[in-house]
Amino acid sequence: MASPITPSQALQIRQLLYERQEQILSLTRALVEAESPSGDEEGSRAVVDLLAEAAAEAQCVAAIERVDVPGFGQHLVIRAFPDQSISGNILLVGHTDTVHSRGTLSERPWRIEENRIYGPGIFDMKANCALAISVLHACDEFKIVPSYGLTLAFTCDEEVGSSSGWPLLEKLAREGHPRCALVAEPPFAGGAVKTGRKGTGIFQLKVEGRAAHAGLEPEKGASAILELARQIERLQAMNNSGSGITVNVGVIGGGTRSNVVPAEAFAEIDVRFSTAEELSKIEQALFNSKPFDERVRVTVTGGINRPPLERTEDVQQLYGLARAVAASLGFELREAQVGGGSDGNFLAAMGIPVLDGLGIDGDGAHAAHEHIIVDDIPRRGALLTGLIASL
Repeated sequence: MASPITPSQALQIRQLLYERQEQILSLTRALVEAESPSGDEEGSRAVVDLLAEAAAEAQCVAAIERVDVPGFGQHLVIRAFPDQSISGNILLVGHTDTVHSRGTLSERPWRIEENRIYGPGIFDMKANCALAISVLHACDEFKIVPSYGLTLAFTCDEEVGSSSGWPLLEKLAREGHPRCALVAEPPFAGGAVKTGRKGTGIFQLKVEGRAAHAGLEPEKGASAILELARQIERLQAMNNSGSGITVNVGVIGGGTRSNVVPAEAFAEIDVRFSTAEELSKIEQALFNSKPFDERVRVTVTGGINRPPLERTEDVQQLYGLARAVAASLGFELREAQVGGGSDGNFLAAMGIPVLDGLGIDGDGAHAAHEHIIVDDIPRRGALLTGLIASL
């Protein structure tokens, strides 16, 4: 990787983004007020319209592609610096969908309180979509031509598993031979970038027992609920293994009436893991489940939603470069490894170095107090621009 841009260059970029801050916030507000919960086609297309229009003003942009997704809306792909793409590409990844249902904006409208701006989806991650577009304009202003092409990819179904977003990213990765992927998701608390993310999986455990009258002949029954409780206790013990494995039984159900030994019960299980080896342990523990009561049957279905983003040597090198750019801007860029997944997990599984959490600092992702910190906008934009220029 090349040496980072000079401190003087980095500070000039930050000043430009400070001067353009009102434009960035204007686009951010328009994005926030175009509500786009996952699966809202109208909202998705409205957000894509705004981003595409803003990107089209950048001279470095060569092509803008909208990808229709029935039932969701559109993905957006923006290609810049096409002459450099012969050597490979840098992928800059984000998403346009939010977890907030339509109508949330009327309950919690855009508002500014001192150095914070609140709004549904602003932190995760509409302000960061606007920030990514601002990077293109900063490259224009300073005549920055990175060593590689730059592809911005905004998916519209990340919050619900990326069932169509992941195939798009895989296609872009195979076509463009990316040197790295930068993910503009929100940072960890205090602005730390994410150099590791756990993989995620969702499983269903079903127990089939034997019904009986709870008063007259309970001995003839085999309780599915009792078996489920024992299985839950077994799985919860994996949380105490000292590894990166976490297991959460989040939903349970079963039985028919209080005076009937229950014949059926089920559980929905969320699992997290840091490495492929931990994934293997989880799958063995789930798919090899044996009943404690031999009279019942235990069945496990489901699978992995996202692979882990592991902190490889290439990821550490990418973080080191970002840290050097941050130092030229006068701040220390910390790192963190987190439990939540993103589209970066998929790209990491392809062997692509990924640096995640490059978005604007704030708090409250998916919550009522979701907000960004205004002063972090020019600093974070300069970090992202400087990193792309330094690769």
